[in-house]
Amino acid sequence: MVTSDQRRRQLAREKYERQQARRAEARKKARQRAAVIGAAVAVVVATLVGLIVGGVFDKDKKDQAADPAATPSASASAPEPKQSPSPEMKIDQKAKYTFALKTSAGDVNFTMDAAKTPQTVNSFKSLADKGYFDNTKCHRLTAGGIFVLQCGDPEGTGRGGPGYNIPDENLDALGKPNDQGQVIYPAGTVAMANTGQPGSGGSQFFLVYKDSPLAPSYTPFGKIDAAGLKVLEDVAKAGTADGGQDGPPKTEVKIEKGAVTQN
Repeated sequence: MVTSDQRRRQLAREKYERQQARRAEARKKARQRAAVIGAAVAVVVATLVGLIVGGVFDKDKKDQAADPAATPSASASAPEPKQSPSPEMKIDQKAKYTFALKTSAGDVNFTMDAAKTPQTVNSFKSLADKGYFDNTKCHRLTAGGIFVLQCGDPEGTGRGGPGYNIPDENLDALGKPNDQGQVIYPAGTVAMANTGQPGSGGSQFFLVYKDSPLAPSYTPFGKIDAAGLKVLEDVAKAGTADGGQDGPPKTEVKIEKGAVTQN
């Protein structure tokens, strides 16, 4: 026979066991919630890391993606300018023109054939007549993979432009692309920089001082004279300001005056 004292002890023990069971269940649920929260946090952190590494939150990298510069990875890019009307066609589309650049490093002149690149020549003539290129710097020199000096940005940052785009022209002039989808832009060639998208050229252009393999996506529109090519080669020999393969030239190239005249 169970005494009242034994019964009380039994009831107390059962109550204690129920309390322990409830506490164990509460701890289990707490651990489960913590695991879920931890997993969610891990996903968020991993996502943020991926975005940062990918450049989504890196303004500099994002800017570089739109940087209008020829790079050693065989791309010559330019900014996406705010759109405004391109200049009215005023040149003789059957004539040849000379773009004369008087620079701090020496004179660089190149001829342009309006019959092959009328939109490009017309744009450069219009800009030069307004003094657009005067007192601007050639902001980037590349010395690995491709070999160019890039100019035509009034801001000198690689992100400037005239506020309009001009269409691509003469893209088949350099022959059939090789297996890598590239053609050779010969030393002495002048070509338009762009964003990598069709029809995205503005005012920036690159001067090729040594044969360079590139995709045939950059309008070739000029041919540099021998004296001008020598100036570029001397600038290239001095290298970049920081000694790397891609950056501002150590020898400053400031366009003091840029003028386009009909031959």
